[in-house]
Amino acid sequence: MGKPMKDKKQVVFVMTDTTRWDMLGCYGNKNMITPNLDNLAKEGVKFNKNYTTQPVCGPARSAIFTGLYPHSNGGITNTVALTQGVKTIGEYLVPNNIKSAYIGKWHLDGGDYFGNGICPEGYDKNYWYDMRCYIDELSDEEKVLSRKESTSLENGGIDEDFTFAHRVSNRAIDFIDKHSDEDLFLCVSYDEPHQPYLCPEPYASMYENYNFPKTPNYYDNLENKPLYQKLWAGETLYEDKDALQLKPQLFLGCNSFADYEIGRVLDKVKEKMPNAMVIFTSDHGEALGAHSLSLKGAAVYEEIAHVPLIIKGGAYLKSPCGEEYDHVTSHIDLVPTILDYYDIEAPLVLQGKSMRQIIENPEDNVLRDSVFCEFHRYEIDHDGFGGIQFMRAAISDNRKLAIHLLDNTDELYDTEKDEYEMVNLIEDKLYSEDREKLHQNILDWMNDTRDPYRGYQWKCRYWNDEKPNWDCDGYTRQRPASKGEIKQLDYDTGLEITENIRYKIKKVIK
Repeated sequence: MGKPMKDKKQVVFVMTDTTRWDMLGCYGNKNMITPNLDNLAKEGVKFNKNYTTQPVCGPARSAIFTGLYPHSNGGITNTVALTQGVKTIGEYLVPNNIKSAYIGKWHLDGGDYFGNGICPEGYDKNYWYDMRCYIDELSDEEKVLSRKESTSLENGGIDEDFTFAHRVSNRAIDFIDKHSDEDLFLCVSYDEPHQPYLCPEPYASMYENYNFPKTPNYYDNLENKPLYQKLWAGETLYEDKDALQLKPQLFLGCNSFADYEIGRVLDKVKEKMPNAMVIFTSDHGEALGAHSLSLKGAAVYEEIAHVPLIIKGGAYLKSPCGEEYDHVTSHIDLVPTILDYYDIEAPLVLQGKSMRQIIENPEDNVLRDSVFCEFHRYEIDHDGFGGIQFMRAAISDNRKLAIHLLDNTDELYDTEKDEYEMVNLIEDKLYSEDREKLHQNILDWMNDTRDPYRGYQWKCRYWNDEKPNWDCDGYTRQRPASKGEIKQLDYDTGLEITENIRYKIKKVIK
């Protein structure tokens, strides 16, 4: 008898755009019709406190696919490309003979919403298909229809073949059919359920009579909250909230349609690659009126920053079925996790760490005591959404601290007692110890990741006694070079750096 065939190393990474954690049935909202993702959660581990690194499409994706925070990879806002030389996951895999394909929304090339249609390094050009590729397939009339929110309900609606999601799924299925006997990484990235919420029947009418539940934070008058939030809310802040009806029919219908399309791909994975690792997440959430806000922006409220994450282990990383992980996690750790699966050494430049230990054993491990979120601006090409809004935030299992550099008020929430984040405790002395701990975590994170926007202003806040210092924290650091990079040299010695040096600046006074 011959030796049994060794399992291939295969990862299928699926993501959607603008899916809140509570838009999946498996996260507790039983009114959400998402059977395929619910089943995936039964087959793997559901992470109950996963957060985006920045609640905007482009920056969120920049961290997901580079393993670097937006302030480090250059993708700090929509329509700004990654810094030259920053690698995405495919560029780490291809040299290790992992066939990589990226099919779907990219949003990292600095182009407009649709992208530029050009396949980046690290991915199979035959399967590259961003939103620009989709738009270019349409007639002028179809292009206009594809951007109208009413298209799904007018003139008999649309066929699924017309949607970006369906065409993305088709290509993903074709890739699996042709390459299932190889080591591979496949990213399937849907624009749905993002506006304009295109979906065929029965999804377009599925939530016609459904009212999204109004939680107490829909009545938030934003007292003692940052000024920018009041400006963001606008007239909504003064509306009669009792009369408000939350009927995001097409948004939720498109969410269920996205689940259907994901199911098509997952069925093919089960057929052809049953031992593949499968990861699902979304880039950010949507306020939907919570805190009188809409869409997303410079906030870490649950509706905006908390997103689903489900991971089903594969042949080389076993995960229990139907388990849940109740501590905070972050998108920053996805690239190191994927590299770990392929047994590829994580480059020193990466700012996250592998989640292997909590995927394999979610009950007894804590990966992080806090995770981080940031904000700069919504988009470079227009000055809406408040323009520049510098935010750095730390989120633990039961606390949130957000520092707003250019605003009048920072935020601290006890999310264990105040799950709807109504009461800002930033100046409450009873919480000063928790506040200082998270504040120090933010400062350390900004230093360790060489945040280019760090400075004494983040440290010296109106609610503490810190004094400004021209030397800021007084730290300098140079990092060792990752494999293949030019070796970095220490300023003081000229020798190659072999460890992550972090020391106080020695001022020489002449």
